[in-house]
Amino acid sequence: MGRSASRRARKGDGDRSSGGAGGLPRALALTLASALVWGVAHIVAGRRIAGWLLLSLYVALAAAVAAAGTFYRSDLLHLAVQPDVLQRLSAALLALGVVWVFIVIRSYQVLRPLRLSAPARTLGAAAVAVMCFAVAVPVAWSAHGTYVYRDALTSIFHSGNQNGKEVDADDPFNGQARVNILLLGGDSAENRTGVRTDSMTVASVDTETGDTVLLSLPRNLESFQLPPGPARDRFPYGFTGDGPQTPGLLNEVYQYAEEHPDVVPGVPKNQRGPELLKATIAGILGLRVDYYILVDMFGFADIIDAMGGVKINIKQPIPYGLEGAVLEPGHRTLSGKEALWYGRSRTGSSDYVRMARQKCLMAAIAEQADPRTVLTSFDKLAAAAKQTLSTDIPHELLPALVKLSDKVKDGAHINSLQFVPPLIYTGNPDFDLIRRLAAEAVNTDPRQVSSNPSGEPGASPSVSPPVAGQPGTGQQPGGGATQSPTSEPVSLEANCP
Repeated sequence: MGRSASRRARKGDGDRSSGGAGGLPRALALTLASALVWGVAHIVAGRRIAGWLLLSLYVALAAAVAAAGTFYRSDLLHLAVQPDVLQRLSAALLALGVVWVFIVIRSYQVLRPLRLSAPARTLGAAAVAVMCFAVAVPVAWSAHGTYVYRDALTSIFHSGNQNGKEVDADDPFNGQARVNILLLGGDSAENRTGVRTDSMTVASVDTETGDTVLLSLPRNLESFQLPPGPARDRFPYGFTGDGPQTPGLLNEVYQYAEEHPDVVPGVPKNQRGPELLKATIAGILGLRVDYYILVDMFGFADIIDAMGGVKINIKQPIPYGLEGAVLEPGHRTLSGKEALWYGRSRTGSSDYVRMARQKCLMAAIAEQADPRTVLTSFDKLAAAAKQTLSTDIPHELLPALVKLSDKVKDGAHINSLQFVPPLIYTGNPDFDLIRRLAAEAVNTDPRQVSSNPSGEPGASPSVSPPVAGQPGTGQQPGGGATQSPTSEPVSLEANCP
């Protein structure tokens, strides 16, 4: 009997029968310590091999997380847009939570006094349950967030194998100097059938430097050709939509293709509009259009609300809503609904002023969507994004785009060129001029563009159509172009202070 007690004493748990020094409080304190640093309870209890193994595992995991956050942050961003990695991470987090809870429970078991009253046992079990809950909640929240993020990612971005856009991991941009992405703002109100793309901008990004040129076309552009094939055969003299006696507008192409699958044969539903519009705008600008991103403007308000609003510098009063309210000039934080009016209102201004405001709004959202904002509103943002965004960018390209976006945020130049009056006449555009200026814009050193344009986005250009050949139209008889300060890209930062 004496030898048995001696062995228990050497193991460190020989005093558990009587509660030992400190009894239950001591056991709970060491259990809490072991919940914070694995292995503490086992080492104190004399179970040194198990204790040191747990402590070593804990230190290794902590060191790996610290090293990843400090030295491999860019690699983590690349991994964060890969669905397979996210799925494994979610499973690993759940497994970690289970192991952590087991360690807390087992730590209490090796320290718990054997002789405890019923109230003390209940108190001890409750305290351990609270510790397990405190451990499980953040781990479960992280696993859930990872799952929600992966679900949103795969809902918006599909595999390149599904849409014929396979991506070479070693050369994701196929050796191209620029990647051109068509950014569309869809105006799909409840009282309107279909989608009208009232905002159309090609973002041409240098794949080496991240320098970007935004080329914007007005929604009311007319007299343009559709791409060769069934669409061109249907409209050999320019797009007229469903009304042959009236000119067709550029913002009608998307919905026309969705309603007339014969003009884009072989393209599945919900992709017909983007494909025809991409090819049409590629022909207008004379540039390749690689991918598109469509944002439902009404759903966009939900994203802004999930962010807690967006800060905008309003330059002149903007009518808001149907009750005569006004968004006053100055630095404001707009709700989703207010931001929608800021980006869409034409009252007292024009389509072209609205186009400029939309660019400022996009720039403000991109700048203010910091990690803290995203994390605190993650579920809402993910749900809104699934309902608001659609694209043909394959998820295999996302790691390369994340790397490219880092360059854009790290000081790359973002310039803007709008094909609006007086640069062009939307009723009868000079397409040779448009293609020439687009080519010059994407090939010009971005540091040499004007940072003090002659007209601000808040200024209202004339909305009455100019006549070709008159001063200020940007055109001369015969299709020649007059030189104008607005024919060059300008700094987006200068336009959106």
